[in-house]
Amino acid sequence: MRAIRVTSAAALGLAALSLTVPAASAVDTKVPAVVGTATPSTIAAGGQVTLFVSGCDSDAEATSAVFDTVTIPKGDTATATVDWDAKRGALYTITYTCLDDGRQGTSQLTIAGDSRPTPTFTTPAPTVTTTATATRSPAGPARGGVGGSQGGMDAGEIAAGAALVLAATGGVVFVLRRRSGSRQH
Repeated sequence: MRAIRVTSAAALGLAALSLTVPAASAVDTKVPAVVGTATPSTIAAGGQVTLFVSGCDSDAEATSAVFDTVTIPKGDTATATVDWDAKRGALYTITYTCLDDGRQGTSQLTIAGDSRPTPTFTTPAPTVTTTATATRSPAGPARGGVGGSQGGMDAGEIAAGAALVLAATGGVVFVLRRRSGSRQH
């Protein structure tokens, strides 16, 4: 009879301890996608294209076969000049690489059939601000309805939870031993 009580107390303590461990699915491990934009997306050879990237925690690099490698500061834009010998009507891929962790994203750039760049493609300020604001995507999914429980736990919270579980387990063992001792008279 005593072995059943001790086993039950141990199982109860183990169950309480397992409830204090966060579930693997509750840990937020999603990394935002790297999203790059080229404005305008169709440009004449020799024109200037404005580049923006989101999802990087640092500066990023933009590379393409149609312009030299360009560094894009975090949260800002950069300008690249399209090569004059770019093939008209061709579609070129631009690769955006985060410099801190190497994650990548891509976008497409089409070379127009006209050999002269048009003035509207080189207007820097209004187009850059409006386009960057309109094309930015959220950094991740919304955390609605969870009440903030998605955040990580620090060492203090883990230690406090473990101490509470140990105290509860010790109390259960104490009460069960005291009861079994009083029945032996």
